[in-house]
Amino acid sequence: MIQGLSLTRMAIQRLVKDGQVTVNGAPIKASYRIRPSDVISLDVPAPTPIDILPEPIPLDILFEDEVLVVLNKAAGIVVHPAPGNWTGTLVNGLLGHLGSLSSIGGRERPGLVHRLDKGTSGVMVVAKTDQAHQALSAQFKEHSITRVYRTVAAGTIKKGSGIIDLAIGRDMKERKKISSRTAKPRASITEYQVVERFGKIATSVEVRPQTGRTHQIRVHLASIGHPVVGDAVYGGRHAHVLDNVVFDRPMLHAAVLGFTHPIHHGYREYEVPVPEDMELCLAQIKEAAIEMKQGTP
Repeated sequence: MIQGLSLTRMAIQRLVKDGQVTVNGAPIKASYRIRPSDVISLDVPAPTPIDILPEPIPLDILFEDEVLVVLNKAAGIVVHPAPGNWTGTLVNGLLGHLGSLSSIGGRERPGLVHRLDKGTSGVMVVAKTDQAHQALSAQFKEHSITRVYRTVAAGTIKKGSGIIDLAIGRDMKERKKISSRTAKPRASITEYQVVERFGKIATSVEVRPQTGRTHQIRVHLASIGHPVVGDAVYGGRHAHVLDNVVFDRPMLHAAVLGFTHPIHHGYREYEVPVPEDMELCLAQIKEAAIEMKQGTP
């Protein structure tokens, strides 16, 4: 942290590589060791503004009024523009449908009160006005939002229900991953309940996160030895539960979202069933479990 300026390690490394960090007036390499008398200068370029183009992307809208939109996000779609995905995102589609969103999320994340991972499907609420955005954000911060996820976890979860209380944050070694091996742990609590067990292969689970950390459900289930089926990032080979079937995304679905309407103040709750690929996953696992029980090769 530099006074008045907050930069990530990767951002500083990019500045060094581009010659925008000097010590005593001369460019340095990343391996340079700082001395007490050194004068360090950074030339931080102004952020390049991006124009998010409205696109005619099909949206599954569950509810819409003058201040917000509730939708069912499909698995595989990125929520907002970022390096590698500047177009084709949910925000592009929302701007194509609405024309504008709340400005609080900034240029890259307009209207986004919360997010779902690219591979996660399910219910999201998006703010159309700044007032709605602030009111919904406050509810998420207070953990007064109702959130229920459906997922399929690898292996047999023996306990019928439980609470995973594990602080997580950006992994110290693998910066793209979240884990408990972090320099900045943040309190994270996930409540789960077993819905159905499929022999030793997998377990259908209902999950209620009490906090909203990045990748929380995926990391927490992996931490107890039962990663989300199809989650190669946190489950590796253990998440591949059938020899003849490849699940190309984590089987995680945001099934229920409930909140107090920011303008009309009544409680609203929306529920969507698991998508077809998850239904197929459950059917294939169930069939494999039956065959295994019967001793079918």
